[in-house]
Amino acid sequence: MPTAVLDQITTAAKANAEALTQSGNATIAGFQELAKAYQALATRNAEKLTASIQALATVKSPEEFVSLQQRLVKEAVDAAMADGSKIAELTTSVFNAAFEPVKKQVEAVQKAAKK
Repeated sequence: MPTAVLDQITTAAKANAEALTQSGNATIAGFQELAKAYQALATRNAEKLTASIQALATVKSPEEFVSLQQRLVKEAVDAAMADGSKIAELTTSVFNAAFEPVKKQVEAVQKAAKK
C-alpha cells in the first residue's frame, strides 16, 4: 500500500478518534450540567412542598383550605411546565454539543471522499 494512502488512513483515524474524544468530553460535561439542574429542581420542589404543607396547616376553614389548595395546585402545574421546558431545552443543548464534533468529522470525511 502506498505511503500516501497509509498517511490518509492514519490522519483520518486520528481525526475520528479526536472527534469521539471531544464528543465524549461534551457528553460528560452535559450530563454533569443536567445532574445539577435536576438536583436544583429537586431541592426547589422539596422547599415548595414544605412551604405548601405549612401553609395548608394554618388554614382556619374548609373554604380557605380549598382555595389555598387550588392556588397551590395551579402554581405547581405552572412550575412543572416551566421546569419541563427548561430541562428539555438543556437536554437538547447537551445532545447537540455532544454530537457536533462527530457531525463535523463525518462532514469532513464526506467532503474528502468527494474529491
